[in-house]
Parts: sequence; structure tokens; C-alpha cells
Amino acid sequence: MQFGRTYEEFEVGATYKHWPGKTVTEYDDHLFCLLTMNHHPLHMDTNYAEKTTDFGKNVVVGNYIYSLLLGMSVPDISGKAIANLEIESLKHVAPTFHGDTVYGQTTVLDKWPSKSKNDRGIVYVETKGYKQDGTLVCVFRRKVMVPTETYIKERGGEQPGRPELTEQEK
Repeated sequence: MQFGRTYEEFEVGATYKHWPGKTVTEYDDHLFCLLTMNHHPLHMDTNYAEKTTDFGKNVVVGNYIYSLLLGMSVPDISGKAIANLEIESLKHVAPTFHGDTVYGQTTVLDKWPSKSKNDRGIVYVETKGYKQDGTLVCVFRRKVMVPTETYIKERGGEQPGRPELTEQEK
């Protein structure tokens, strides 16, 4: 299974559909809110959400949806990344609710060689997240520094830190 890509493997215009999707549970939303100290009642208090919001129910915190989509993109986009350099834009387009399933896809907008080191390049991508009904919920653009094939070879190949089994363990 491929995990990330080298600079040479990215093609401008290519779109990667991330699989599988993730059904967002109330537990997911509450845990993320608790971990990040976001205690807004829109996310945590069903009574509040039902009585005081236009939605009539809890809305999943947007940064969880962004983080989920970023994570979904790792096997296709940043699995070999040296660094995430910049999140250029982040738009929450529509709400996500408990029980919605989120799917993501990323399109390569541009790429260029690093100006400071010739063994890496910059890939500029846009990730979009959709709910199960096709509603766009989140869009973000980022720049990722990825290695070239030379970088990978010089550092011992695809998985240089992975231990080999001894004959006894095989």
C-alpha cells in the first residue's frame, strides 16, 4: 500500500479521493471539544442547540472536520511529507451533524522544486470534504514539503526505521 508520494509522483490536476469516509459520532465531537477546551454549548449542549439555534441540534465543531479531512489525506498526500508549511485558507461551508459521514478528496493545484534544497519540493493542494449527501462542508488549501526520490534513497528507502524480523521470529 502506498503511503504518501514523492515530489515526482505528484501531477498537477490529479485528484485523490480519500477512502474510507468517517461517520462522525457525538462521542467524536465531544472528545475533540474536551481535548481542545472548546466548551461552546452549540457543540456540547443538546438542549441549548435545540432551543436557541437555527439548526435545532448540535453542530460538530468545524476544526474537528478540518482535522479529520487532513488525516484522511495523509496516505495520499502527506504520508512522506517533510513538513506541512502553510494552511493558506480554511472555509467551513456547511454544518456537519452527529451521524453525518464525511468523505474527502484532494486536488493538486501546483508544485515546484524547493529553492533552498534540491532533494525536496513543494506541493500545493486543495482538500474538499463532503457529507454523505454530497453537500460540501469544508475546503482548505495547503502547501506541503515532500521529498524527492533522491531524498528517499539517500535515507534508506521507504521505511528506513522499520525493523527486520529475525530468522527466529519469521
